[in-house]
Amino acid sequence: MLDFNQDINIFSTKITAGIAAGKAVEERIMQLQKVKNVIRIIFAAAPSQDSMLDYLTNSKLIDWSKIIAFNMDEYIGLKPDAPESFAAYLDNRLFSKVNVKNKNTINVHNGIPQEIERYTNLLNQAPIDIVCLGIGENGHIAFNDPPVADFNDPEVIKVVQLDDACRIQQVNDGCFDSIAEVPQKAITLTIPTLLKGEYLFCVVSGAKKSQAVKNAIIGPVSTSCPASVLTMHPNCKYYFDQEAYKEIEKLEKA
Repeated sequence: MLDFNQDINIFSTKITAGIAAGKAVEERIMQLQKVKNVIRIIFAAAPSQDSMLDYLTNSKLIDWSKIIAFNMDEYIGLKPDAPESFAAYLDNRLFSKVNVKNKNTINVHNGIPQEIERYTNLLNQAPIDIVCLGIGENGHIAFNDPPVADFNDPEVIKVVQLDDACRIQQVNDGCFDSIAEVPQKAITLTIPTLLKGEYLFCVVSGAKKSQAVKNAIIGPVSTSCPASVLTMHPNCKYYFDQEAYKEIEKLEKA
């Protein structure tokens, strides 16, 4: 294996990668809940997270009454009850199955400036212990696409224009039937906010993300691939399926 100086874990399938990530998150939560009354976790909402969340919600070892949960992004322009929203995703995959101490999902229908202020205040109340995230086909983390990514962003959360590659991914993921249905704007936690998490767990699957994974792991740290900044974090663990890792694997075999 190439020497990346990164904690990289590769699995044959998306499901096994997600389960392994779930076990690692579970283990970290168990360590934290011994010494902390509250554990603050930011969750991504995407199909890449399904297996990990399934594992976590079935865990018998996690004290969910200590967990304060946040989501990391949300579309602007969907109806309040839209099933495509990330709040709905987390309700279905997580919050309907476990009793967290507090759930904090971004609600764009309360007015964008008011929501940015509310969410900023919530996030700033205490450090974030864990961030569960993925990498987009265009290398984004949360909705920090290359055109809007800022490694020194002064904001905690902001409104962004989604680039076409990001919107196409939402169709590829089966979240929307066509790009015309995908909103053009969203609200997202910024990159510095995500990097403030003490422990990061990054789950990525699928061949369509293999170039982004390659750029993130072995490319220069650049906003052209926002996920490349994860290599600068001291506690980021990666969980890739074979398909997502295949572009790096080609280099290893060369």
